[in-house]
Amino acid sequence: MADHYEVLGVARDASTDEIKKAYRKLARQLHPDVNPGADASERFKSVTHAYDVLSDAKQRDNYDRGGNGRSGGGGGGGFDGNYGNFGDIFETFFGGGGSTRGPRSRRERGQDALIRVELDLDEIIFGTHRDLEVDTAIVCSTCSGTCCQPGTAPVTCDICHGTGNIQRAVRSLLGNVMTSSPCGSCRGYGTIIATPCVTCQGQGRVRARRTVPVDIPAGVDTGLRLQMPGSGEAGPAGGPNGDLYLEMKVRHHDVFSRDGDDLLCTLEVPMTDAILGTTATVKALDGDIDVEIKAGTQSAEVITVKDRGVTRLRGNGRGDLKIGVHVATPVRLDHKERELIEAFAARHKAPAPALSAFQQGLFAKLRDRFRG
Repeated sequence: MADHYEVLGVARDASTDEIKKAYRKLARQLHPDVNPGADASERFKSVTHAYDVLSDAKQRDNYDRGGNGRSGGGGGGGFDGNYGNFGDIFETFFGGGGSTRGPRSRRERGQDALIRVELDLDEIIFGTHRDLEVDTAIVCSTCSGTCCQPGTAPVTCDICHGTGNIQRAVRSLLGNVMTSSPCGSCRGYGTIIATPCVTCQGQGRVRARRTVPVDIPAGVDTGLRLQMPGSGEAGPAGGPNGDLYLEMKVRHHDVFSRDGDDLLCTLEVPMTDAILGTTATVKALDGDIDVEIKAGTQSAEVITVKDRGVTRLRGNGRGDLKIGVHVATPVRLDHKERELIEAFAARHKAPAPALSAFQQGLFAKLRDRFRG
């Protein structure tokens, strides 16, 4: 008996793909419909048998250990009397399309959904709860996703007999070849819905508004997306739901702004309070805060109040509240006020104005100190 590797013209360590490629090449040359000679017929049988053995991992292992490989009538591996295995020939010329698939399922996963949620700055400090109204697909309550009128069920397609595929014989250089394609009558499902549900028109789902309760965690920021598995669109024919994604947007606040987990604001302090010192009550987002203004406080100084910022999204604790001080200088003085200021200036001789490094104003200094 000829060596199977020599018959196919491949090395003993050839890969499965190399063996298949060699077989296809020889089969095209030696098939009786292409090459009717007696020698070609015998070689074709040998090639087919060699391929049958070497393409099967167990048979190849047995053959490599000294076995004879798969036994078969006429030494050709069995073609039912017709030049080898028909399925292998179909695979050789048509890429394995000879095998038929089962019917496809009507049930499919639903699509994902995306909605945008607008939040106020005070809502993200500790998180919040929202009941969101979502316009989406839900399972049909009439048929419960079966797509059929209540009391009925899908019937087996009488064209494909439930396989979902139609096989046809097509003439080729190799003779008659069987091809398989989805059944046009049942669209590949293998069954037909004779009495579709009138509520969902046989889809198993309908459009409706539903309420989705959402607990939004503290610390979210604009652009962050939260995923809610299984809260998206219901799938056709009662298929599983897709996911719901919530995209966050934090509204602008007139007083406070956010820098990471910190909150920033500016406190305007009268000149006299900045000179003498005082205590100011600040209305923060989560309650009043008493802030001490030390005597001699200058504009652009930053007062930090610990743990009064935004709760951290990942981690423990909160950021800080940073208050930038702006000392307000009076612009209109009456006669008596002017005399008092002049007397103060005479007693407290300040140095003459002098040049210093250029500053971009109060807000630039505040920005630099906030980030310092």
